[in-house]
Amino acid sequence: MKYLHACFLRKRNMLIVRSFTTLLLLSCIAFKLACCFSSSISSLKALPLLGHLEFEDVHPASKDFGNRYQLLPLAVLHPKSVSDIASVIRHIWMMGPHSQLTVAARGRGHSLQGQAQTRHGIVIHMESLQPQKLKVHGVGGGTTPFVDVSGGELWINILHETLKYGLAPKSWTDYLHLTVGGTLSNAGISGQAFRHGPQISNVHQLEVVVAGKGEILNCSERQNSDLFHGVLGGLGQFGIITRARIALEPAPTMVKWMRVLYLDFAAFARDQERLISSDDDKFDYIEGFVIINRTGLLDSWRLSFTPEDPIEASKFKSDGRNLYCLEVAKYFKLDQDKKDVMNQEVKESLSELNYISSTLFSSEVTYQEFLDRVHVSEMKLRSKGQWEVPHPWLNLLVPRSRVNEFAKGVFGNILTDTSNGPVIVYPVNKSKWDNRSSAVTPEEEEIFYLVAILTSAVPGSTGKDGVDQIVKRNQRILEFSEAAGLGLKQYLPHYTTRHEWRSHFGPKWDDFVRRKSRYDPFAMLAPGQRIFEKSPVVSPHSS
Repeated sequence: MKYLHACFLRKRNMLIVRSFTTLLLLSCIAFKLACCFSSSISSLKALPLLGHLEFEDVHPASKDFGNRYQLLPLAVLHPKSVSDIASVIRHIWMMGPHSQLTVAARGRGHSLQGQAQTRHGIVIHMESLQPQKLKVHGVGGGTTPFVDVSGGELWINILHETLKYGLAPKSWTDYLHLTVGGTLSNAGISGQAFRHGPQISNVHQLEVVVAGKGEILNCSERQNSDLFHGVLGGLGQFGIITRARIALEPAPTMVKWMRVLYLDFAAFARDQERLISSDDDKFDYIEGFVIINRTGLLDSWRLSFTPEDPIEASKFKSDGRNLYCLEVAKYFKLDQDKKDVMNQEVKESLSELNYISSTLFSSEVTYQEFLDRVHVSEMKLRSKGQWEVPHPWLNLLVPRSRVNEFAKGVFGNILTDTSNGPVIVYPVNKSKWDNRSSAVTPEEEEIFYLVAILTSAVPGSTGKDGVDQIVKRNQRILEFSEAAGLGLKQYLPHYTTRHEWRSHFGPKWDDFVRRKSRYDPFAMLAPGQRIFEKSPVVSPHSS
């Protein structure tokens, strides 16, 4: 009995000692972190900046559009010049490899899974860059037109300014209230990409602050070309884009905007591919979307569009069916003779397609209204309190040869409702993408599809509209695609392991790691992407 009692006391004492040791270790770690943060704050506050570092009001920088991740930074830099950004990065570099401070550039915060966040690091508020007047060059001919813009400038502002000169960028995103640096760090895709490629294919030059020593470098195809191609589509890993030179073209005045419906996905996809492969510029914008289990679809279209045949359109019922909408646009100027010619060309182009004849709807809007169309929806959702909700979106690039298989397995099976957000589907030509950039596309095939499943979650819901169920559904789509060997790639990718990132980049991985080692050897930049962990050395042979 005494023996058992002694054993019990011995075990209890050992448990107490272990607990005490653990608490002591945690206390030491906490004390060390507190000392590090205190030292970091003091040294950062001493930096001579034109702008300022904010250490108190940092909570807005811990959120993003995805509304699922919240990482609280140590401070937010509001730069008034590019030198402010360089100074902060250079300071962190001088702190050495053992400093745990990281840096995340943030535009409008439209990342989905914390990509523009950093825990206990520095968030750079790119919109704070001292506004410089946008400089439009090549007006009146003589040289190819372009515009020089800040990396923190919004695309909507670029549109407004360039239209004053009768010009506009060639390639867009569907939503224009995003920063230049943000979209160029990914790709920037919309319905013009089939002709002009993504936004990263329409950049002449960049100014970039690299993390090595906070250097400010100009880069282009001819100057620092490795950095230029690496930064474009590089997910913020190699430098912070502080200026960009964007290609322009003559801007139209008006847009004829049309929608038609299909019952069969294969017919829908064939017509989309026919249009993007045409050499005669039948349309200037080509997209599409999937409608599943929606009622009163055409009635809702009547708010903005006019049916070609109102009587036949009124007979069409969308209830309970999988439908596929082809959305196209033709640009034109306010000239009645040219408009008549354009209308005839559009009519002939549509006659070659295999859509349901009673579902042709059209509208005429200004070029600016057309490009800023998503902002109208944003305002409506904000007025209802439905904008700042979780957005567990899934964006995929699907090879042309497997898109029918993807559609059959996902639309109406895994994905059974599109009432909480659009599902966008359209093809692009790979030849319009520069393979030297860091952006990843499906390998080998000339045509691939963007499939963007843009579902909004209902806050607090535990049902199918809740964020957890939507995330599980997205995972089922990825697992189905993996099991079927579809060879798709994620756009705006999100992975958590080095193995997954290596698989994502495929043959581009070695170059990606090499560039990281060269331009950001301490892995200081964009930690929210979860590709590299901050460490003294990033090995080119890491797996």
